[in-house]
Amino acid sequence: MECPRLSLPPLSAPGEVVTFYSYKGGTGRTMALSNIAVLLARRDNASVPVLMLDWDMEAPGLHHYFDQHQECPGVLEFFEACREQLELLGATGFAADGEHDYAALAERVLDAIDWQQYVVRVDQGSPLYLMRAGRFDASYSERLAQMRWDQLFDACPALFRCFADTLARHFRYVLVDSRTGRTDSAGICTTLLPRKLVVVFTPNRQSLEGVDALVTRAIEYRRSHEDEQRPLLVYPLPSRIEMGDGAQRAEWRRGDSYKGIAGYQPMFERLLRTSYGLPQIALDSYFDEVQLQQTKTFAYGEQLAVRIDQGGDRFSLTRTFEAFLQWLTGGYFPWQSSREIGLLAAIDEARRALQVEPGRAVALPLARDLARLGELYRKDGRPEPALDAFRQSVEIRTRILGGEHIDTLTGKSGMARLLRQLGTLDEARQLEEDVARARERLQGAEHADTLAARACLAQTMVRQGDYAAALALQDAVLASQLRLLGSEHPRTLGAMACRATTLLHMGSLDEARQLLDTVVAARTRLFGAEHGDTLHSKLALAQVLGRQGDLEGARQLLDAILQAQERSLGLDHPVTLATRDRLADIVAGLGDWAGARQLHENQVAARERTRGLDHPETLMSQRKLAEALLRRGELEAARNVQQQVLEVHARLLGEHHLDTLHSRMQLAGTMQQQASLADHGAPDTEEPETLTSMIAMLQGMIEREQYRQAGELAEHLKSCLLRPGVAGNLRKRGMAQLKRLYKQQGDLDALFALQEDEVQALEGALSEARIEQR
Repeated sequence: MECPRLSLPPLSAPGEVVTFYSYKGGTGRTMALSNIAVLLARRDNASVPVLMLDWDMEAPGLHHYFDQHQECPGVLEFFEACREQLELLGATGFAADGEHDYAALAERVLDAIDWQQYVVRVDQGSPLYLMRAGRFDASYSERLAQMRWDQLFDACPALFRCFADTLARHFRYVLVDSRTGRTDSAGICTTLLPRKLVVVFTPNRQSLEGVDALVTRAIEYRRSHEDEQRPLLVYPLPSRIEMGDGAQRAEWRRGDSYKGIAGYQPMFERLLRTSYGLPQIALDSYFDEVQLQQTKTFAYGEQLAVRIDQGGDRFSLTRTFEAFLQWLTGGYFPWQSSREIGLLAAIDEARRALQVEPGRAVALPLARDLARLGELYRKDGRPEPALDAFRQSVEIRTRILGGEHIDTLTGKSGMARLLRQLGTLDEARQLEEDVARARERLQGAEHADTLAARACLAQTMVRQGDYAAALALQDAVLASQLRLLGSEHPRTLGAMACRATTLLHMGSLDEARQLLDTVVAARTRLFGAEHGDTLHSKLALAQVLGRQGDLEGARQLLDAILQAQERSLGLDHPVTLATRDRLADIVAGLGDWAGARQLHENQVAARERTRGLDHPETLMSQRKLAEALLRRGELEAARNVQQQVLEVHARLLGEHHLDTLHSRMQLAGTMQQQASLADHGAPDTEEPETLTSMIAMLQGMIEREQYRQAGELAEHLKSCLLRPGVAGNLRKRGMAQLKRLYKQQGDLDALFALQEDEVQALEGALSEARIEQR
């Protein structure tokens, strides 16, 4: 029986080809594709043409979801026809000399075949179509075995891409149900056909490892082949998630190092970050919304959840599919949060409305959403788009409300805070001075908003090094807070903490410590010992203790803070990582290199998970680990770590980049110590030639104002110069360059710390000399 012929007109704009892939069967991949296809075809009053391709020809199943059992030709028969056309054209002497010729050949092949005869309509209420795997007659298995996809590709590499383009001209969405595993047909579906790739997986190692390898291979192919330089957006889709076991669900999502579970969210964050060259991404919001739960109702048979489960409550599969489509069809990346997507949609709608009917009723909500978007970007560590959103918001409010309206001043404050974080201090200070003056005039000198504006201005003054002016402003704010709110109000305690930070920068350590002791005690009583504000003030107190030389006190405090942050924020949270770095430096300062080694090893592992193997912060943690290993005499282990850092720098930056040269010099120093140990039985101090070269390199970096590279080299050079046995003239020259660097950067904390380390090193040397004389 012949299938009815179709006649589908072309679209005004090309559609999208989306492949659904799973490494193994049993993931619910076909179920997910069929449900999503139904939802897409219902859009715009059921007017969106959608085509499903069943390319899982070894185990076809899409037709079962739509009760389509009529024997019609499908994917297999279509490409059998393509193969015949290629053979025919080959027989006529066609020869392709390049990709352009292959594209022309593919178009000739496709023009000769009426692809619409291979497509059937599966829903009379919406434009939903299916290209079956094929006609399941007695010869199907034999014909499938004879279909050599690799030979078809070799005969015309552009065929599959042009086939996808042809379908996209007639369907808004083309959804491809791919073969599992690492087969040739799976490679075609995931690498050659799609613009978007949905990887469906279950939380187990086999599924995750297979998906990881497949995605990496597909993206690398797109990058490395000149004719395939097209974007490939990847959307992970966890399936068959058991919603009744929260502990196990969290283990497999976030990971559990004690059980050897890596966690699928960290895996995909690393994979996408590496694949797209991003410094940092988070999939928290995406995976909060996108998890296909296991349900008894749909565990058996081929039922379409979106046709049965239309309630849309938070437990329904339909709602999960619709949430997933927010990202898939909205043009958003998985690392964009649902809140960002909502704000972007509202902003786009407001901009369209303004073009039709300009007015404040639309413009002011637009300004509000832009400010919210700017704050969201700021918190996510995306300063450039954040600043752009803040500027647009302030411009709209200034134009409509005036420069001194309360909403305008609020927007200016948010923008100034971001400018301060970016180091654009002069502009930030000017904005904050304007805001503070306007609020004082409009709201009064002791209004809460006025005091907050003056406190923000003081923070910018501190960043500029204008400590006296900042302290005077903070004293005035603190006096008002004490009089109006009392000594233990949260705002008063915040003012005390800010004042203590300024005193710390000024070197008034005793006064800063006394103030922070008061703040820590009050916050502990009010909020608890592990509240975020309490921990923040404890961190400041630990910094004061370290500057005062009470390293053991600082260590105990930081250790307690780190444990609390690991419990509340997680091992890999940026705040946790910053505290672990501080603790490691203090532990190293105490000479506990075993403890420092453990902390640095944990830090390297965390940086690799969150930032990737090649990120500068990961490399810096590896350098610090190598230093701890060196101090413990574990030269071979240190050498291995330094070798890894050097290889990354050489690969990413080139052999002659300063970071590469710095890494090579560190490795050379370790190798020299190993050679010395082999010759003399004990490790020697840093070779004078190596130290001389390092000092000269640092001097060159300072003169070229390469302060980031200089800062990294300075840390290693300082530790080398403070070792016993370094020649006095070398130590003096090196210390002079370090002090020059810190002065030019205005880093008084580092300068004071260097002077204290220098004094301690000299005192240690004198003490050893006295002991030897006795």
